[in-house]
Parts: sequence; structure tokens; C-alpha cells
Amino acid sequence: MNWQQLLSLKRFGDTQKRPRIAQDETRLGFDVDFDRIIFSSAFRSLQDKTQVIPLSETDFVHTRLTHSLEVSVVGRTLGRRVGKVLLERHPHLKELGYTFNDFGAIVAAASVMHDIGNPPFGHSGEKAIGEYFKTGKGLQYKEELSAKEYQDLIDFEGNANGFKILTESRQGISGGLRLSYATLGAFLKYPKESLPKQPTKHIVDKKYGFFQGDKAAFLDVVEDLGMLSKSSTDISFYRHPLAYLVEAADDICYTIIDFEDGINLGLIEEEFALEYMIKLVKDTIDIKKYHSLQHKTDRVSYLRALAIGVLINEVVTIFLDNEQEILKGAFEKPLLDRCKYEAQIKDIINISIDKIYHSKEVIEKEVAGYRIIADLLDVFVTALNNKFSGNLSNFDKLILNLLPKEYHTKTDNLYHRIMQVCSYVSRMSDSYAIRMHKKINGQIL
Repeated sequence: MNWQQLLSLKRFGDTQKRPRIAQDETRLGFDVDFDRIIFSSAFRSLQDKTQVIPLSETDFVHTRLTHSLEVSVVGRTLGRRVGKVLLERHPHLKELGYTFNDFGAIVAAASVMHDIGNPPFGHSGEKAIGEYFKTGKGLQYKEELSAKEYQDLIDFEGNANGFKILTESRQGISGGLRLSYATLGAFLKYPKESLPKQPTKHIVDKKYGFFQGDKAAFLDVVEDLGMLSKSSTDISFYRHPLAYLVEAADDICYTIIDFEDGINLGLIEEEFALEYMIKLVKDTIDIKKYHSLQHKTDRVSYLRALAIGVLINEVVTIFLDNEQEILKGAFEKPLLDRCKYEAQIKDIINISIDKIYHSKEVIEKEVAGYRIIADLLDVFVTALNNKFSGNLSNFDKLILNLLPKEYHTKTDNLYHRIMQVCSYVSRMSDSYAIRMHKKINGQIL
């Protein structure tokens, strides 16, 4: 892969290339990506979607929106610092008009939208959609779908749903948000289809990145960017290099900030913060300053800021040291898995799993989320299918009146109908999903 092609400013619908040198310096093409995401309805819904603690009653806890904004800040720093060195290594990029801010803008934009496809109720929401089609009432559709279409449903993936949201054409709007291909490439952490499911040591095979209905858009993006094909028998590509920085920004934030949330909520003892995070910040911490801070939140925030700074330095070094390996598609692990603090990071994550993710409060609300999502899928999929079979009941008609017009597909393709409903449900916020569930179950609000 080569950087000039990877930094493509092309957008869906473009008939010719967009040279970087011709861009307005006051609002660069990659900056426009970030702006479009921030103003999108899909991004706004993240303000009421679970990060760690579903439907928390405290205003301290991070939502998907605050988490995404923080990831974008870390991502921008990573991109700028990497970009500064890359421009020195590849001076022709400077001649073409690229700046280190372009790298920062791409990574920031891809980072701020990295969770845009996640359903309500956190990662359990993805599993709930999958379970509905794997073991629930949705199993009845298996024989009418292709193997890949069915796999998209039973292994519903927020990353693939995000690509759908970002690129899906609507009436009068071609190519969704019409983001630059460079930003879309950096967003694609798992540039492959759902089948074949062949786990390997390479990180790109951990999940998948697009649904069958979005295959054409995916191929258009990866081919324009010159991303390397990984397989000759199926659709699978090696990552856009900047996707590693997006992943690292997310890993840094959820590792450190989820831990911080757990401490401030009282799920993890404060002593754990100093015990485990001191190993990350021992070279930068001012112990006297730490002990002078009067409030727990201030002490933990101080450790968090230092830890993030240390990990940013690590990621930048690892990426630059392995640039050629990354460009060849030969870098198999997340950047933080190569960092000298890997053991300390795993310790922190394991504590978070035990004390936060497996806490009673989280599990109780995830259980409720499973039922809510299954019920919503069932009534909307059933109604939409009955419309096309001619067996529409009065209840179905009422349900379809609740379904926004843009999800009323005009095709008789079963897969497309089901995906439209999945897309609608996945875009709901936690609170909206609960309210909708009450409505369909006859509970007066």
C-alpha cells in the first residue's frame, strides 16, 4: 500500500479525483468528515447509548458519545504525531499538499464514529440481535437466506452496521454522509465479509466489517484506496494503516477510562488505581502532587491523564517502527499488544471485567436489553413481512405506522427487509428502545 493512494479525498459520487493541493485551507476535506459526523442523527443517538453502565443514574458515567469524543481526541493526537514523521519520510506527500493535520483529521473522524453502528445496551445489544435470529423467532428465516446473509444476522456486528450507516444511500442522497474514502478506510477495522469464518492470528480476522447488502460500497472504497487483498477466494483485505491508530485510541480510552468510571462509582477500590496504574506512570508521576489532591475524582483523573499520555507515546513509537510491516499487511496484532505495558494493561482490563462488566447492575440491565431488542425485532420484522405476504393484520398496520418511512423498503427481498428493521432498532438509544417497547406492549407512558 502507498500513502498517496491511502489518503484519498474521493467521496461517493465523485467522477474525478480531489487533489489535496486544491483544498480550502480554512476547512480541509478531512475536517469536513468530522463535521458531518458530529451533525448526524446517528452520532447524536450515542448520547443515550451504553458505554459500560447501562442507564446509569449518575451523570458522571461515560456514554457512547462522551467515549467517542474522548477517543477522537486521542486519535487526533496519534494521527498528528505519526503524520509529522511520515511527511519527513515521504517528502512527496508534502509536495502534494498533505500536512500532519490531515493524518490527525482522518484518525479523529474515524475515531469519533467508531461506535456509530453499535445497538442500544452496549455489546449485549449486538448479541441480542444475533440471538434472535440464531435461537429465537428469527430462526424461521434461515432457509430463505444465503449462508452469508444469515451469518450477517446471527453474528450481527456493530462495525459492519456502522459502515452501513455511513455509506447507505437514501432518496436524494447518494453515499450516506459522503465521507472521504481515507476516513472510511481508517474506520474499517475488520475489512472482510462475515463468511468464511476462519479465525487466524491476524487481527483483521477477529470480526467482519460490512454486510452483504453493502458489498459494492465496500469494494469501491478499498479498491480506490489500494488496500491489499488478503484472500483470492473470498472478500478479505488487510487494514488501512490508520485503522491501527483508531483501534489504539479506542483501546487506550476504554482500558483507562472504564477503569476510572469503576473507581468513581465505587465498584473498584481507589487503592487499585494507584496499585495498577502506577506501573504505567511511574516515570512521569509526581507523587507529592498526587497526595496533595483532596478528592478521589481528582486523584484518579491525574493518574488517568498520565496513563493516556504514556500509552500515546508507546503507540506512536510502535506504529512508526513498524510502518513498512503495516503497509504490507504483515502486522498481525493491535498496536498495544506490542507495547511494553501489555501485562499491566491486561491486569487493568481483567479487574474491569470482574468488577464492572460482570457487576450485578450491568448484568441486570443487559438481561432486560435482550428481551427488549428481541421483542422490537419480532413485531417490526413480522409486520414488514406480513405486508409483503398479503397477511397484514390491523396490529401490523399500527406497528408499521411506528416504523419511520425510510425503513419501509419497497423491495420484496427478505434479507433487505430484515436488515432495514435491524438498522432501525440498532439506531435507537437505550431510553428510546425502552419507550418503544412499552408502547408495543400496551404500557401507557
